Amino acid sequence: MATNKHAQIRYNTLDKCFRNPGKRFAIEDLVDACNDAIYEFTGKQEGIKKRQLYDDIRFMESEQGWSIELEKTKEGRKVYYRYEDPNFSISNKPLNETEAFQLKEALLTLSRFKGMPQYDWIDELGTRLDAEFKLNKNSDKVMSFEENEYLEGKSFISQLYNAIIYKKVVAIEYKTFKNENSVTYELSPYHLKQFNKRWFLFGKSPNFETLTNLALDRIISIKETNKTYENSDIDFNEYFDDIVGVSIPEAKVETIKIKIAETLVPYIKTKPLHPSQAYKFEDNIHRVIIKVIPNYELESLLLSYGESLQVLEPASFVEKMKSRIEKMKNNY
Repeated sequence: MATNKHAQIRYNTLDKCFRNPGKRFAIEDLVDACNDAIYEFTGKQEGIKKRQLYDDIRFMESEQGWSIELEKTKEGRKVYYRYEDPNFSISNKPLNETEAFQLKEALLTLSRFKGMPQYDWIDELGTRLDAEFKLNKNSDKVMSFEENEYLEGKSFISQLYNAIIYKKVVAIEYKTFKNENSVTYELSPYHLKQFNKRWFLFGKSPNFETLTNLALDRIISIKETNKTYENSDIDFNEYFDDIVGVSIPEAKVETIKIKIAETLVPYIKTKPLHPSQAYKFEDNIHRVIIKVIPNYELESLLLSYGESLQVLEPASFVEKMKSRIEKMKNNY
């Protein structure tokens, strides 16, 4: 088994043994204690050996660990271990540099949510970690997310998230790109989804017969109401299975057959157009087949591959793609 599989269980167990004033622990006793703890936690007899415990102790003594100070008393062939300071415990020890660095890396990942009210603490904690542990030795950015920092509407995510969790009906003032005047919808919110660097809210409103989605960047304001929340039985783990994007037309799933250029094959294989994608190479032609409900987002996705891709079937979708390509052509 991997030696680091239950590392934290071993460290905590060794910590308890080292600060136990009523019993002395030789290496064999420490092995037994750790194996008992692992069995209690996992229900499996996944024993460790002395060599692993020696490695654990060296790590705990190092600066990368907790810099513990052990009293090692030799009696005959046995060595007994305990903390020099009986009041010491790794649980009382501040973060070491390794832990602080790992936490900072996690905070950097979380920082992609910057701008949302519930994540204001991230910047402050990151700065404190930098100052305390001098972590900012290399200020070069090593990870980037495809985010739109200037996207409007991100500030509403926290409010909408809480409305979904606590089942609150909200009144949303909304303005589409097509209309000059805003309208207000009362809506029971169910789900937030990000697509193409934009956020969308899904919910049920008396203004619409079916489930609707609203782009957060078109929301002007949100107010909580005392109206009765309309529950939903929609499973959003499956709701988007038959589409690309967020738009679900009143249509059926169709089998879309697509011819792709040889140069595009590795890209399509490693980043499928849709989870239903199947690849075939027949008659010296590379084809992919997807089973989806055709929508605007699918059209845009396929058009993004330019001349490297050609829709073959169904005929209705081929005509739709032709129409958009003709309109594009007329722009030049």
